[in-house]
Amino acid sequence: MACPWILLEKDVFNPQNERLLEIVHVWTTGKKRKNSVLCVAVAASRPIQLFLEKVKKMDRGDQFKMTKRWPLKDLKLVDGKTVNQECLDFELQLDKVYKWTAVSLDEKTAFLRCLWKLNRRYLCSSIVFVRVASCMLEGKQSLQEVRNASAAAGDQAEHSAYQEMTPKETADMLKLMEEYEPKINNSMAFAEKLSKDLQVLDEANLQAIISSEKQVTQLMGFIDQALAEVAKVEETLQVYDELLGSVKQQMDHIHQGNSLLHRMDSNQEKLMNEMLFLTSNLDLSEQHRQVLSQGDLSSPSQVKACIEAAEALSSCMNVQLQPGYRKLQAIAEQLIMFETLKQNFENSFISHITNLFELQGSGPIPAQTQQASKLMSPAHGPYHEDLITYTPLMAWLKKANPILFHDLPKVYARNLSRLYEREMKAFFELARMLLLGQTKACLQDGPDKQVACESRQQPRVCAADSAEGEEDELDRGNVVKVLEQVLTELQPLCIAEQRFIEKFFMLSPEAAEQEGPGLPAPSKGGKDAFFWGESHWPKTKTQLDQHPTQLLAEIFSSLEPELRGFLDVCNKVHQFSCLQVLVTLNNHVLEMQGSPSASSCSFLNMVLSNIRLLAKNNFNKCIGVLCKEIEEAKVPSKTKGGILPFVSRFEQFVDFSEDVFRWAQRRDDLDKAHTRVVGSVFSSINSLASANLKVNTDMVMMENFHHVHSFLCQKKICCLGSKRREAKQRYREHLERYVIKYLGQPLEKLNHFFEGVKARVAQGVKEEEVSFQLAYSKQELRKVIEKYPGREVKRALEALYRKIHKYLSPEENLLPVVWRAMEQEFIRQYQEFENLIQRCYPGSGITMDFTMEDLLNYFISITQASM
Repeated sequence: MACPWILLEKDVFNPQNERLLEIVHVWTTGKKRKNSVLCVAVAASRPIQLFLEKVKKMDRGDQFKMTKRWPLKDLKLVDGKTVNQECLDFELQLDKVYKWTAVSLDEKTAFLRCLWKLNRRYLCSSIVFVRVASCMLEGKQSLQEVRNASAAAGDQAEHSAYQEMTPKETADMLKLMEEYEPKINNSMAFAEKLSKDLQVLDEANLQAIISSEKQVTQLMGFIDQALAEVAKVEETLQVYDELLGSVKQQMDHIHQGNSLLHRMDSNQEKLMNEMLFLTSNLDLSEQHRQVLSQGDLSSPSQVKACIEAAEALSSCMNVQLQPGYRKLQAIAEQLIMFETLKQNFENSFISHITNLFELQGSGPIPAQTQQASKLMSPAHGPYHEDLITYTPLMAWLKKANPILFHDLPKVYARNLSRLYEREMKAFFELARMLLLGQTKACLQDGPDKQVACESRQQPRVCAADSAEGEEDELDRGNVVKVLEQVLTELQPLCIAEQRFIEKFFMLSPEAAEQEGPGLPAPSKGGKDAFFWGESHWPKTKTQLDQHPTQLLAEIFSSLEPELRGFLDVCNKVHQFSCLQVLVTLNNHVLEMQGSPSASSCSFLNMVLSNIRLLAKNNFNKCIGVLCKEIEEAKVPSKTKGGILPFVSRFEQFVDFSEDVFRWAQRRDDLDKAHTRVVGSVFSSINSLASANLKVNTDMVMMENFHHVHSFLCQKKICCLGSKRREAKQRYREHLERYVIKYLGQPLEKLNHFFEGVKARVAQGVKEEEVSFQLAYSKQELRKVIEKYPGREVKRALEALYRKIHKYLSPEENLLPVVWRAMEQEFIRQYQEFENLIQRCYPGSGITMDFTMEDLLNYFISITQASM
């Protein structure tokens, strides 16, 4: 295993460009033994930096990792714990006292000696050593240690006598033995020879020692002279040290006197600065005092003067004072005066602004809004311009007294709600009159007769079943026009009011960045920062959005009820007005959400979202009523066919809805409604199977499903693709059933005969043996065929054609389709009969009275005769 010293240098100190000086293996005294290594290291950089480091061995392998490090200059005390006795414990006082126990006494001694030497050489003896033997620090050994060392040296010498020879000694011995090989056999002569050579070498060594004794004596003399010179230098240095000590005392006295002078100058300068600070920052001019005392806000010039005075007062009151300054009588009186001026001006300003709110709330509705025949939203721009000049004072009040400021938005909302209630009532009254077709004649009669005019026009609201198509179309277009005009007029009104309250009551961060009238733009710091109340702006999104919204909800408390009432009137214009209302609201809300000013109309967006939910519910109710009307529709028993009334009703709904939703940005609701209504139509058509009609039920269902399929193909509505395919399938099924049922009439007995033949074959009778059945013999077949000569078949087909032509609806023009289907089915039956005759009656020579060519000529002649 490698030496710990080498591993420490390799893993820890060489990567940090440091050199290891000494180590000691230790563990924390009084705790479970967990070995660590305390190391003393020096950095390779200049100036010299000494460190004391604690290193732990990793759990796996022979690697070490440094866990803690202290500069050696932070070491204050080294406690060896004992002087005369051998002890492995010691303490080091760094940032706290660390108690360690060394693994061995030698490592502890070497470690403390290294610290002592570094302390004397580099740290000017700043480290205090206690309970540490001086011989341990200076490297002197006690008598016992000397004896132990001698005994150890003797043991070492004893062990060294038996050491193994080195390879060089072995080679020399072999060379010597080769040189004296003849004499080796005579051991006595060989030993004598070696003794003589050793004696010669001893004599040479003694002569060399005697010759070098003179040089040693000379060297000792030089050393004595050097020691004498060193003693002289030390005496001279001691004299110089005594002289410098007196100079140091004098310099200390001079430095102390200078520091006192500097302190006096500094105190005088600080006192002057504080006096200037107090006199300049706590001084309010007489003009500002008068302005704040009077609190006159009647004119723009007076408002500007009040803003400047309030700014100056806040600057004085926001000066940061030391706690002791407030005990000075002059400063206390000045602060009391500031507080009195502040309270008086607050009361004057709140009283003035409250009066303005009350005057605005009790003001009359503008005459132009009352008498106009065109919808115009009330304009509050002049009111806002009058109040906006007080915005800086509102910001000052919010900073100076947030409790008083908190009630002002409520007072404003309470007063403005009365004004908006009257204006909204007049606005929507005019909108209802325009929607119902009331003209200037009703308006000229005055407000007292408007109710009578409305009652006279009330029947027009329920004009959904009116026979006058032009008036119905006029009403349909009027709903969209008037509703869009209402929404267009409400948007700027709500946006203007929301922007005003956000700016006037500081409910958005943009208000703080805008420059107030008569004041410079607020700076990020300094005395202007307090005036704009930067620390009081709402920080979270909830504070920014909900507070203005709640305030606007109180101001426009009558808006949503009026809108709901207006939608009720719109829905009564005709049955499907709810579609126009829903599309108009959807488009308007989506346009508002996508516009750059979406944040400025958040309140109106919320109101319209609620109204849109109402419109959607009305739309769903309308669809429900329509579906119920279609499902519960009863077809009169006297119906002779044709397109059913509820199918025509469905077409009217689809035509109208597609026309309304043509420019809609969303049509999810319409697609769901179409699917629901078509399902009701299919259900009602299917219920005809149990109806007691004069005509064939399959014919009626065929015509109606064909009509629905054609209509859906024409409209190309994506969501109804599956219903379109279902209608086509149902149309074909009923067409086939209708054809099969009516084709059995021209050849009825022949059909029954061959049905019996097919039944016998299906029961297991061989085809060639069917003719032996009494009921299906060749004679019976000839009798049946004789009943249907060619002219009789043609006459029966003509009668069938006239019957189909009589009952089929001309508007669907299905006669050629049905007649062609009957022709193909009749030909198929004819071929099947011929095939059965050939298979069941072979060699009988029995044939039909008419051929395939005759049959084709019959159908051609009947078709040409009807054209």
